[in-house]
Amino acid sequence: MRMLLDLPVGCMLVLMLMTTVLTRMGAVPVPTPLSALPGTSGCSMAQFKSLPPQEMKAFRRAKDALEDSLLLKNWSCSSYPFPRTWDLRQLHVWERPVALEAELALTLKVLETVANSTLGDILDQPLHTLRYIHTKLQACVPVQATAGPRPRGYLHRWLRRLQVSVKKESTDCLEASVTFNLFRLLTHDLKCVASGDLCV
Repeated sequence: MRMLLDLPVGCMLVLMLMTTVLTRMGAVPVPTPLSALPGTSGCSMAQFKSLPPQEMKAFRRAKDALEDSLLLKNWSCSSYPFPRTWDLRQLHVWERPVALEAELALTLKVLETVANSTLGDILDQPLHTLRYIHTKLQACVPVQATAGPRPRGYLHRWLRRLQVSVKKESTDCLEASVTFNLFRLLTHDLKCVASGDLCV
């Protein structure tokens, strides 16, 4: 005696079969975690897709204090390390952590200098958070980015721009650049890296 599947069960089996086939064929996008990229074992950035409200509040206070401090300084820049046209989505997924790591390293260096001179109390919590993010991010920088061929294209041009700015621009200029770039780093660049290949 032949057993007939009822309609709901039959439909469900067909849908499951189609999903499996399409996924194997590449027709259904499957997110690639950063940890799956070569040389990125231990990489886990998903927690940074959005920072807790209390963390963002601390960063807002720090940014306001930094901007007030800049009003008292006669700063100017001939070139800006973080161009307005910069967008991590222009890079390959494996290149994005490399770019963000360089961006974050400069931000930490500048803010640590400011904290040691004037704004230590206000910058304590933001610096603690940025150092933690930086530690996690370093595990996401592929080995080939540091030991392999030199970066090319957008990534090469942007990293070169950072290096030149650090050498030629004043401390006050770098402080202004980091201050005005801070929330883009937190809400766009960090979120993009944390989203992996879903950042498009």
